[in-house]
Amino acid sequence: MPSGGPVDAEGVVHLPVRLYRAGEWSRRTDAVAVEEPLELRLHTPDRELPLGVLMRTPGQDRELLLGWLVSEGLWPQDFTLEADPENANVWHLHTPEHQRLAAGARLAVSSSACGVCGSGSVEQLLGRASPPPWTAGPVCAAVLAGLPERLRETQAGFQETGGLHGAALFSAAGRLLCSREDIGRHNAVDKVVGAQIAGLPLRDHVLVVSSRAGFEIVQKAVTAGIGVVVAVGAATSLAVDTAAVFGVTLCGFTREGRFTVYAGAEGVRGPAEWAGTA
Repeated sequence: MPSGGPVDAEGVVHLPVRLYRAGEWSRRTDAVAVEEPLELRLHTPDRELPLGVLMRTPGQDRELLLGWLVSEGLWPQDFTLEADPENANVWHLHTPEHQRLAAGARLAVSSSACGVCGSGSVEQLLGRASPPPWTAGPVCAAVLAGLPERLRETQAGFQETGGLHGAALFSAAGRLLCSREDIGRHNAVDKVVGAQIAGLPLRDHVLVVSSRAGFEIVQKAVTAGIGVVVAVGAATSLAVDTAAVFGVTLCGFTREGRFTVYAGAEGVRGPAEWAGTA
């Protein structure tokens, strides 16, 4: 547990700090986003080994691990996932597929910033994922433009600390299905996927993230079967390439009633004048 007191439901701890303002010092208690390691241990008949270590904000740990297994291509058909009774930062995975998982594991720490998650290229992702199914028709542009603000309204931890990313799943009509926060934007995505694990593939879902859209974000959408990704920030070139290859509609700079469509413009329905410029 971080020094300064218990962690609240939003993954926040309150710590004493000193402020320097206009040449003067003062003291106060500040809300700080919590970051702690979460280790997943894979059990085999003769040993246990670290399958992955995620730097995350505590809370919804099971959802995070389920989503991570999906996005890493390590999802087993038969398994048990249990929390360690003595260490809140350790979980245990038992599965008959332990050899496959051990061979595919990165066996390394994934920081909250991530950087390299799952497949390292579009070609590798093509080897284990298919284009997400989408049957709902084009999504209304006005609905898409308003989704980040609706995500923001659910981010109690961010509003208190300014240090937590958010991710949410919406229906094609804009109905909020699930939202989660974490110190890592990739973890937040894994948490919402894990929360909806029974519905995989997540047909006709829209993923909204409070960050930029890098390759890893689009990869996680593809592996979960999500066909539309909306980001508050920019998209990277590899994210755009990946979205184009898999037929994902990718929108960035989504704020203040506007957005940029990087790929899959046919997935967005706008006013009449949109038709001539799409």
